[in-house]
Amino acid sequence: MTATTETDLVTLKVDGQDVAVPQGTLIIRAAEQVGIRIPRFCDHPLLKPAGACRQCLVEVARPGRDGNLAKGPKPVASCAEAVSPGMEVYTQNASDVADKAQSGIMEFLLINHPLDCPVCDKAGECPLQNQAMSDGRGKSRFTDIKRTFPKPIKVSSQILLDRDRCILCQRCTRFQSEIAGDPFIQLQGRSGGSPSYEVHGLHGSQIGNFDAGILGFADGDHVQEPVETFETVGPMGEAALVVGMKPGPVGESELDESGRPFSSYFSGNTIQICPVGALTSAAYRFRARPFDLVSVPSVTEHDASGSDIRVDFRRGTVVRRLAGNDAEVNEEWITDKDRFAFRWQQGEDRLTVPLVRDEDGNLVPTSWADAMDVAARGLQQAEQSGILTGGRLPLEDSFAYAKFARTVLGHNNIDFRTRPSSEEEDAFLASTVVNTGLGVTYREIESAKHVFLVGLEPEEECGSIFLRLRKGVLAGSTSVSVLAPFATRGTLKMSGTLVTAAPGTEPSVLAAVVAGSEQEHLAALYSRLTDGVILVGERAAETPGTLSEVLNLAERTGARVQWVPRRAGDRAALEAGAVPFLLPGGRPVADSQARVDAGVTWEASMPSQRGFGTDAMLEAARAGRLALIAAGVELADLPAGADEALQASPFVISFEVRRSRITAAADVVFPVAPPVEKGGTFINWEGRERPFGQVLTSTALTDRQVLAELAEELGHDLGLHTLADVHAEYREFAGWDGARLPRPIVLGNPVPAPGEREAVLSTWHLMIDDGRLQDFEPHLAGTAHRSIARLSPATAESLGVTGDSTITVTGPTGSITVPVVLSHMPDRVVWLPKKSPACHVADLGVQPGSIVSLAAEVK
Repeated sequence: MTATTETDLVTLKVDGQDVAVPQGTLIIRAAEQVGIRIPRFCDHPLLKPAGACRQCLVEVARPGRDGNLAKGPKPVASCAEAVSPGMEVYTQNASDVADKAQSGIMEFLLINHPLDCPVCDKAGECPLQNQAMSDGRGKSRFTDIKRTFPKPIKVSSQILLDRDRCILCQRCTRFQSEIAGDPFIQLQGRSGGSPSYEVHGLHGSQIGNFDAGILGFADGDHVQEPVETFETVGPMGEAALVVGMKPGPVGESELDESGRPFSSYFSGNTIQICPVGALTSAAYRFRARPFDLVSVPSVTEHDASGSDIRVDFRRGTVVRRLAGNDAEVNEEWITDKDRFAFRWQQGEDRLTVPLVRDEDGNLVPTSWADAMDVAARGLQQAEQSGILTGGRLPLEDSFAYAKFARTVLGHNNIDFRTRPSSEEEDAFLASTVVNTGLGVTYREIESAKHVFLVGLEPEEECGSIFLRLRKGVLAGSTSVSVLAPFATRGTLKMSGTLVTAAPGTEPSVLAAVVAGSEQEHLAALYSRLTDGVILVGERAAETPGTLSEVLNLAERTGARVQWVPRRAGDRAALEAGAVPFLLPGGRPVADSQARVDAGVTWEASMPSQRGFGTDAMLEAARAGRLALIAAGVELADLPAGADEALQASPFVISFEVRRSRITAAADVVFPVAPPVEKGGTFINWEGRERPFGQVLTSTALTDRQVLAELAEELGHDLGLHTLADVHAEYREFAGWDGARLPRPIVLGNPVPAPGEREAVLSTWHLMIDDGRLQDFEPHLAGTAHRSIARLSPATAESLGVTGDSTITVTGPTGSITVPVVLSHMPDRVVWLPKKSPACHVADLGVQPGSIVSLAAEVK
């Protein structure tokens, strides 16, 4: 983006004050520059102008051909007209015409608006309420009975609509169409009432979802419309022409668990930007008033976005979360998961006291002193020990675990990855990611020449990235390509080019992206990636050779590479040294100088032997040789056989907020504070530190505090008594300029060859699934996408699958039966959601890229 020069500025007057603003600036923004407030409802700085509410009417004078100023015949909407040279604007402060017009609009809006402020959720923070007092009449001239509607309409399981409060500003519909790309709600009946509208007893315009009866299409009619043609790359790099299919009003895969068509991961933003109380949350409705709440800024704990949020609590209980305003990160938008999934921290299964296993094998409550004694003796008696930290922890806790492993337990057996990993990923993280500071940013992907997504589905795995990419695509400042088996709805909403890769073929497809390729679309991708960006998701590590080929592609094109983990604490864990091959700050454990530096800071001798990763720790535990410490780890997320490892381990300690399958298998359970009850720092995918404060007063201890007490029980001083202590030590590790581990050079494995009635498994997590951090939110759970299996038409035909079929996918340890949706994707590939209702891929006992059996079940 180029800087604005003086020649690009337009000079005008607003209420007699001179102001110079860039060409194209709206009148309402120019007034803001000189501190003049113009009332408005439909206007929003991140949405396109609409001029829907007309509350921002002002009087405008413009120079004529003769150079003389002349006022227009009527007031204009200041939110919908750009400034022009020499213009003079008269707001309600300087013009009786503008003041009368604004008062008239306010009076018009209140004709049918219910006077139910005492019971309205928006009361106390309602722009209509405020502006009715500041810009409206003191007494209404209308005495007729107000229009009423049955209330509320259940737009989705989470979003409720009170139609009589709606002022038709269309902020909600514009957000869904322009920002989220999910136009599942729209202004209906604009012609005054269609025949189907009349049948349902509805008159005039109103907001609604795509209801079959109102919109006049047959219920269950899922017509597919071709909307875009784009080139793809087949499994082995061959060209293919595919027609992108856009679902009709109710698409097969777009129905959510509640069976309703308003299926959007960002629908909660419509509640926050609604200027009245028309849209409300089922979870928050009638729970509190703004003046009852205490608000604390915070950061989301659900993904690596680092999204800014505001946490509101009342009487020690969190009742809602809102999007914060951070122009550098999430702007003013957050996902529904960030907004609504917070009750897990205060669930009925919350742990409040330590537990130990008694002589009868039962977990019983005990004192902290006794739990510390039992834990210390268990670790001392174990032949080996290891720490699984998971990806939920903030920087401070991960740093404490990294220090505890090296200085107290004397080993490097620590890993935050609760998923299969590899030496290739180790080398990638050590050579390319850790200790690189702030890398590619949100602003840069919004304006990058091209963004190539590898092993990453941003709408599902990091919603803020998706919104930024879509914004850049719509603005024409960037374009997107996606390496995946099929074009998801998120890819289509970003107008993305699909580079098709069946599971296991990703390295060969990446290697085929070269200059001068005979395949024009590959040559074009190569050209676009010059000075572009490659965003690599953690799933890229599932296929050997993929990360190596990503770095090769970056070297060929000059593209920048940025790693995007799935969880909020992953990047911080890497930087803190919660991996078996790195000390904090990216220092290789095999480097003697790195060990000396760490030893000086920690005043201890550093172990030189590379530690066990997650898989190796579980294997050693399964053999009865290793005691495990698990912190915020879910059994369902661990590799297959983890439950056997827990049972066979000589000693298990669990640091956890709530009871889980791991706490049930532990010998000692330490209750620890969730994010809402402690302060800390996440590091987002950009490498940006995102500190957050403690929201609720609590007596719960953090992981760091419990570790400090356990270290003291073992005769060591961890020294991390305060957050300031942690950051002081962490900063000492910054700035490592020694040798890095070399980048990975790994060749891909042979492509899987499924037989008859078999397929290669593709899978990834959906945003709203069966994750434990979404517990106790039934309204949010109702908005989850249905569990389905995706097949190509040819694969479906070979199995005898029809549109009414379900399919059973079978692996070594179990089966999953779900409905089928046909997609444009490689043959002999089946896609399943990784951990959704009725579909847990872990039950199959296989990893992505494995061969599974398929069997059709016709209804």
